Amino acid sequence: MRETLNYILPAAPLQGLTIIPGMAVHFDLRGQKSGRAVEQAMKGDQKIFLVTQKDFEVREPEFEDLHEIGTVAVIKQIMKLQNHVTRVFVEGLERCRLKKLEEDETEYMLAELEPFPLYDNGLSDIEEEAMVRHMKSLLENYRQFHPRTALSLMNHLDGINELDTLLTDIMTSLPLSCDMLQTILEKPDVKGRYASLAELLYNEVEISRVRSDLSEKIKGRVEKNQRDYLLREQMNYIREELGDDSGLSDADLFEEECKGLKASDEVLEKIKKEIRRFRSVSASSSESTVERAYIETLLELPWDRVSRDSQNLDKAEAILREDHYGLEQVKERILEYLAVRSLTKQGDSPILCLVGPPGTGKTSIAKSVARALHKKYVRICLGGVRDEAEIRGHRKTYVGAMPGRIAAGLKQAGVKNPLMLLDEIDKAGNDSKGDTASALLEVLDSEQNGRFRDHYVEIPIDLSQVLFIATANSTENISRPLLDRMEIIEVTSYTANEKFHIAREHLLHKQLRKNGMEDRLSVSDGALRNIIEYYTREAGVRELERKIGEICRKSAREILQKKKAHIRVTSGNLERYLGKRKYTTDKVNSADEIGIVRGLAWTSVGGETLQIEVNKMPGKGELELTGQLGDVMKESAMAGISYIRSVSAEYRLPADTFQKNDFHIHIPEGAVPKDGPSAGITMAAAMLSAVTETPVRADVAMTGEITLRGRILAIGGLKEKILAAKTAGIKTVLVPKENEKDVAEISKEIKNGIQIIYVEHMREVVEHAFREKPAGRRRQAG
Repeated sequence: MRETLNYILPAAPLQGLTIIPGMAVHFDLRGQKSGRAVEQAMKGDQKIFLVTQKDFEVREPEFEDLHEIGTVAVIKQIMKLQNHVTRVFVEGLERCRLKKLEEDETEYMLAELEPFPLYDNGLSDIEEEAMVRHMKSLLENYRQFHPRTALSLMNHLDGINELDTLLTDIMTSLPLSCDMLQTILEKPDVKGRYASLAELLYNEVEISRVRSDLSEKIKGRVEKNQRDYLLREQMNYIREELGDDSGLSDADLFEEECKGLKASDEVLEKIKKEIRRFRSVSASSSESTVERAYIETLLELPWDRVSRDSQNLDKAEAILREDHYGLEQVKERILEYLAVRSLTKQGDSPILCLVGPPGTGKTSIAKSVARALHKKYVRICLGGVRDEAEIRGHRKTYVGAMPGRIAAGLKQAGVKNPLMLLDEIDKAGNDSKGDTASALLEVLDSEQNGRFRDHYVEIPIDLSQVLFIATANSTENISRPLLDRMEIIEVTSYTANEKFHIAREHLLHKQLRKNGMEDRLSVSDGALRNIIEYYTREAGVRELERKIGEICRKSAREILQKKKAHIRVTSGNLERYLGKRKYTTDKVNSADEIGIVRGLAWTSVGGETLQIEVNKMPGKGELELTGQLGDVMKESAMAGISYIRSVSAEYRLPADTFQKNDFHIHIPEGAVPKDGPSAGITMAAAMLSAVTETPVRADVAMTGEITLRGRILAIGGLKEKILAAKTAGIKTVLVPKENEKDVAEISKEIKNGIQIIYVEHMREVVEHAFREKPAGRRRQAG
């Protein structure tokens, strides 16, 4: 009979070791607590509970740091070592479940245990015999890859036919990891223990088989490379001895290409030098790969290869007008360039930068220019580029190095005078790897780019004949030195009439062709104007093209499902295809109001009007600004208030007006951030209206920066702002006198129907914005 176990025993945690019943093993216990637990066990029946830690790094494990299942073992021998290390020899007796853990007064662990017997599943003799044979078969396969480990075990297990005994002997004999043994130890039954051990042995056999296969393949590959190298060297030696040059090597092919290359003597000499170096490098080395890629790049660059530009101004002008409506300034500059090239036969290529909101045709016009001039077209997108090596290339000292985007663009074009589009140049950034904008300085400087040096190519590249066209949404994010090297051409917002012509002459035909609706769909002029007014609100025409494409797709479905031959979209049935109107036109207020003034703002998608509101309330002279105003706009508000306070006597305001009242300035659409100085006079006029309780004209809009003395300074984005005022039905617009030259450049189509008044001082703004002169209310006598 089995001896009854005590259910409270001294306990010792194990690190990286799991003891199972039937296992006899030596190991070291570290720490004073473990040593005292062994001493306490030796005073009694020499039994101790051994349980494995979950995390081996924990120095003072608690209950939650130990596995639930451990083994009660009997101590056969102990030996005290230095540094509180106790070497013990134990034999596992029985599994137990750890219920509770506490420390005795003598500071050693006491474990409250619960028996955890092995359930035998009621296996039949046939099932048990099948499992025993299968386990021995797995051990036989295991022995093929680990003969020393499994040989003695196989001899020992030949006479064992009991499954539980067989499993225990295997676990105690094979070099299994702590986690594997703990997993098997926690299985409640013989069948589960068998399944885990069988899976473990099967995985070990498969891993060993794969490792063996990989080893054989690698060995075969190494032998093949050595054999190929020897044969190649023997072949070269035989060829040299026979004087036979019939078989051309890679170096020979490179030399043949070099003979037909059109380049300067400097370039040719450099390539020949690299070919000689390539001959001396072993073909199997990584240096050979680097050298081969470098020579191929040099041979593919268009050193002196050029394309012939078109000299026909009339044809070029016709192509530009055919592809784009408007953009007269861009077209004129390109035609001027072509005229100079025709007269001088050379001429420096201009570096143009098209600046404007998204969707205004900046990228597409570059394609049209390339087509008009018969130039090769290369597009380089700089958005998000932060590594200087993207422009200048990588040093050719490692496998995978490559030329920069400029050199790669020339390689792609195949000629040294292509049109190269530097798209989104304002979105190029910098980080620890260098400043991209600074790397572009040499590229875009007509005095320097004749000998542009790419780090990979190392030979100076002539970029003087490349026609560079850059695009940007704004010049604010472009560094000043880089901006100075480019000729800025503003591509401003389109008017409603320009959008209509672009849609009718370009976008509609493009989408009809794209969606297969050329003879099946027609869109009326009224429908196009309604799409522009009620379904899009942007500076460009990108969203307008999407809406036309949406009509085409829904019409295509209708034609197929309802068997219609033709569909006509008009302003009357437009909502059927695009849904309810998305925007309503921002119209002028019906009546003059106190403290509400209409301002004008520029955004990245065009202009818009802003209603600035000011409230006066009894208080302590505090000012509150809301509507997500930026720092510059807040400073403009403070400057406007300071001006109003400085001239309060002129408007008969009581001396304590700004001490006994609080003021709240708010700009609606609070979720949209706003910044800039151009709302200065608008906020000042609204403040003056609020303190004097005088209404401001509802049909007047204004824009301008204000100073502390009431002077009005120039602002930007005037075309977009006036266009927004016209759309809102504003009849009078107040603009700074300094912007008069900018107004002269705005087309008559935009200015028609609007009275533009130039103002230099806040007094002039008051004169035009108020129907009567503002004046504070006189106090009633007590």
